[in-house]
This record gives sequence, structure tokens and C-alpha cells, in this order.
Amino acid sequence: MTADRTPTSSPVPTPSSPAPDIVRCASMELVVTDLAASREFYVDVLGLTVTEEDEEAIYLRTLEEFIHHNLVLRQGPVAAVAAFSYRVRTPEDLDKAVAFYSELGCRVERREDGFVKGIGDSVRVQDPLGFPYEFFHAVEHVERLAWRYDLYTPGALVRLDHFNQVTPDVPKAVRHYQDLGFRVTEDIQDSDGVVYAAWMRRKPTVHDTAATGGDGPRMHHVAFATHEKHNILAVCDKLGALRRSDAIERGPGRHGVSNAFYLYLRDPDGHRVEIYTQDYYTGDPDNPVVTWDVHDNQRRDWWGNPVVPSWYTDASLVLDLDGEPRPVVARTDASEMAVTIGADGFSYTRKDDAEGTSDHEQGEYKLGNQL
Repeated sequence: MTADRTPTSSPVPTPSSPAPDIVRCASMELVVTDLAASREFYVDVLGLTVTEEDEEAIYLRTLEEFIHHNLVLRQGPVAAVAAFSYRVRTPEDLDKAVAFYSELGCRVERREDGFVKGIGDSVRVQDPLGFPYEFFHAVEHVERLAWRYDLYTPGALVRLDHFNQVTPDVPKAVRHYQDLGFRVTEDIQDSDGVVYAAWMRRKPTVHDTAATGGDGPRMHHVAFATHEKHNILAVCDKLGALRRSDAIERGPGRHGVSNAFYLYLRDPDGHRVEIYTQDYYTGDPDNPVVTWDVHDNQRRDWWGNPVVPSWYTDASLVLDLDGEPRPVVARTDASEMAVTIGADGFSYTRKDDAEGTSDHEQGEYKLGNQL
């Protein structure tokens, strides 16, 4: 789909209605074009557990999950994201979600019996940034497999960790998700204060979602957590043994942002999946924001390895509430790709190599106050 050249829009108004109390990112609904191929990737290769399935959809969960699913794979004509799903604290928070988004003039739908299996009363909205968000509280409980070590594989995925969203207007996204109760933990800026990406959380980790600057609305990736780095290496070994290493897009490596160990994969439809571990606690009210310079090659990879161009350019379409792909709007501000793709791996990380440059240009990061 070709991106429209549209200027970045004005900030989203802050509703007077209280926001729903979001507990965590809980699930994603992906539309896939070949359900059998996707099942092989997510179940046989990555080891997610099938809660239930039929000819149209597969409901999957990680080993430590006790709600019905973390991932829905649904057969469809166009690969895309149908919903970024969040659990809210109480049933009354669904009423708050309806009021909050209705005041913003967003399209809102509610189904008491849920939009998918295993989830009760749910609200879906097309948010002001164009993303399909879902909120739910009532769930069907299933067996938590944390103690079923007979089911563990060397690359065991234990939790859904976060989403990453691509949007042409990162400051607008940050302000809107702050209104929704998210807190910024880290971001990437340049010396002019242009924000290229921001990481935001509800649970006390680095993020439940991130806003990455680029043509959007699109989904950059969905991330599942492992316990240790060696689990990620085991995923790589398994992919190599299966002659599926072409699924590896980037990594393994260590992020500067989040401090997490990572691996990026592409599923049969090109949806990007991150395997992620060992970020840090952010739950204190005065948790400081970490700001990274956009020219710092260690922000995306702590070891300074170059970032592949596809990581900046490729992302999944998102659907509206009718199941139609949303138009993609081009980012008009400088993108991180334009600023850094030619410099990744060549930026300064040591003062001795950077005569005449400022600390900011040398790729140092700084701690700021909570936004």
C-alpha cells in the first residue's frame, strides 16, 4: 500500500472522561493468509501452546499465561493486525473506555460476548492514531503451564511482553497514550528535540507498547519474552537446524534501549516477532526517563552492530473495525531511518574518536525527569 503524503496532525485533545485503568498488554489478533503455515511457525517452531483452534482461527498462549490466549491467528485475505488488546482492571473500566474514546470522536464498538473466543465483554476502538485497540476484563482461565517442565523447550516463550507501533507523529502518539495512563520510560531524540521513538509502559517493565516514527499506522512487531539469553540462542539453533534461518531478520543482540537481549524474526506473512529478555524494573513513581541520541549507534544495538534497512522500512498493516486495511500516512518529519541508516555502525561511541563533537553528538545518553 502506498503511503499518503499527509502532514503530521494536531495533538489529540485530552478527554475530560477518565481513562480506563489498563493492567497490561495481553493479546494480539493477527490476520494471516496461510493458517497452516502460520501454525507451523508459531507452534512447531516457536513452541506456543494451542488453547483451541478451528478452520478459521488458532488461539495461542505462552507457558506462564493463565488467560485464554496471547495471540490469535485468523485466516484472511490480507496480512494485518486486527487488534492490539489490553486487559483492564475492572468491568467498569470498559464503560470508561467507551466514554473516553467517544469523547474523542473515535469509532467505538462493544460486544458483551466478546469479539474472540475466551474473552468476555470487550470494547474495540479505532484510536485517534488509526490503530485498532481492544479492551477487556472478563476472561476464560486456562492451565498456567509454568510448572509443566515436561513441556518446556530450550527456546521456551513464557510471556507476551509488548507491542511496537509505527506512527508518522510520535509526539502526538506519546501525548495520547499518556492521557490513556501510559508512562514514558525511554525515548530517542536529536539535538533539536525531534522525538523519533518512545517506549511506554503500564506494567512495571520498560514497555507495553512503543511508538516508532515512520509511515503508519502500522505494527512494527509483537514481542514474546523468554527467561534467559540462552533461550534466544536456542531459537536460533533450532531455526538453523530446520533450515529456517531465513526467518531471522536481525540479531541476536543486546539493545541499548531497554537493555534487553533480542532476536527479530519474520513469520510466513512477514509479521515481525521479537524474542526478548532481561529488561529492567520501572515501577517506581519517580522512575527516570532515559533519552538516547538518534546518532548513537548503541541505542538500537549495544554492541554497535548495524541495523538492517528492513527493520526501519517494513511493518504490518492494521485494520479498521470493518476489517479493511487502514491507509498508510507518510511521516513528514525526519525519520530515524533517514538520519541513521547510513551511519549505523559508524557513529561515535568514544570521545577520543570524536574530536570537535559535543557529548550529545558522541552518542552519550542522559537521564531526564518522568514526562
